[in-house]
Amino acid sequence: MSAALRGRVLALLDEHHVMTLATVGAGGPWAAAVFYACDDLRLYFLSAPNTRHAQNLAREPHVAATIQRDYDDWPGIRGLQLEGTVREVARADEARVRALYQRRYPLIGGGAGVPRKILEALDKIRWYEFAPSDIHLIDNTLGFAHREHLPVQHGEKP
Repeated sequence: MSAALRGRVLALLDEHHVMTLATVGAGGPWAAAVFYACDDLRLYFLSAPNTRHAQNLAREPHVAATIQRDYDDWPGIRGLQLEGTVREVARADEARVRALYQRRYPLIGGGAGVPRKILEALDKIRWYEFAPSDIHLIDNTLGFAHREHLPVQHGEKP
């Protein structure tokens, strides 16, 4: 895997905060925007198990996602298209994932000033890990429809 491309992908992941996750379930396809934190190329997010996308993930963990800001001009578009697998984070690993997420979003840490509704919601969520197997970097600043592929080998820590 190209170290330069990997570095640009990691920089884009750090630059953005929201991933649109595409799932499929009994009701058909569904998309949901989730905040993420990453550890290398693994992305972590939280969600309530009763949401449509979490129910879809329980049925079919193979997903697609996009990460980009809301552009208003085609020449400036930069983002990622990802494909991979989502799994619930093991209870034994939740503290590590929560700390990773809290570094990016301090509100998750709780404490004074955090609205009660958020604290109650955090008691009902589950943590999820998205391990991409294919990443496509889109960067129209390098030319219209410029696209580079970063495969991530299964079994390799992305």
